[in-house]
Amino acid sequence: MKSVLKTYELSIGYGMGKNKSKVVHSDLDLELFPGEVTCLLGPNGSGKSTLIRTLAGFQPPLQGDIRILGKSLGRYHAGALAKIIGVVLTEHQSVFNMEVYSMVAFGRSPYTGFIGRLGKADHAVIEQSLHDAGIYDLRHRMFHSLSDGEKQKVFIAKSLAQETPLMFLDEPTAYLDFTSKVEIMQLIGKTAHKQQKAVLLSTHDLEMALQFADKIWLLANGKPLTAGVAEDLVLSGKFGSYFDHPNVRFDIDNGTFTFDSACRNKIKLVGSGRKMIWLEKALKRKGYETVKKDDPESSAPEIKLDENGFFEVKNGKTIINCKTIEEVLNSLE
Repeated sequence: MKSVLKTYELSIGYGMGKNKSKVVHSDLDLELFPGEVTCLLGPNGSGKSTLIRTLAGFQPPLQGDIRILGKSLGRYHAGALAKIIGVVLTEHQSVFNMEVYSMVAFGRSPYTGFIGRLGKADHAVIEQSLHDAGIYDLRHRMFHSLSDGEKQKVFIAKSLAQETPLMFLDEPTAYLDFTSKVEIMQLIGKTAHKQQKAVLLSTHDLEMALQFADKIWLLANGKPLTAGVAEDLVLSGKFGSYFDHPNVRFDIDNGTFTFDSACRNKIKLVGSGRKMIWLEKALKRKGYETVKKDDPESSAPEIKLDENGFFEVKNGKTIINCKTIEEVLNSLE
């Protein structure tokens, strides 16, 4: 598959005055492919926004070359670039007294010329973009009256109306609730696959990226950018290593991050199933270390799940029957 974007020994950073510059990352050889969503992940300050701004042409590279559709980024004039790259940023200016339809129509600006008059074909593209973004019913609503998730869909629809082969999104799910995050990620994925767009988005939502990304770029200070399929990065241990912290670790088996807390005591667990899985999560949150029945720590309290779904908490000679996990936790206090 031929890439839409490819970089050659790219160095990114920013100027510091008097011909000085700060290099954030160097020697980046990257590719973005049509029909794929690539998630850019990394800690705060790792250079994610700098990389996206550089690839989008908002700031010049310090060294190297960026080629889009085989042509150097610097050889595109602004009008042509607007037909190649769509950008959705995290922060948006406040917009009042404008309908959603008019907002999305701005995406046709590269095609309407100086007059800005929309033709029949432009209206067809706008309506299709509203449909694809799932906001056609909102087309006559005032933009400022929308929820944050709806506003984000409007900006994505505006980018769709540009009909570009490449789309960059900087933290598109920031400040959204869980349901809205899922909707936005599903929309981005559907758009990339259906319209064969190459999509790059930065995010701090690691677990969401693991579920939706076709490829992942890992970025961290002092480490080379690592790219690959999410599952390969997880199994190799690279994914967790980019988010090292003394009290946080990545669980390869279930694909989540866990945090350490001071161990209050050991608890023996006897039984299996969904209830025991969630009980173990609750106990770990409270600082208990869970062990199996045959653990030599014979003095540890024991919790057993009986055939009726009740928990039997045995602490020394005391036995307490509990129906809920909350009752179990209270019995251990």
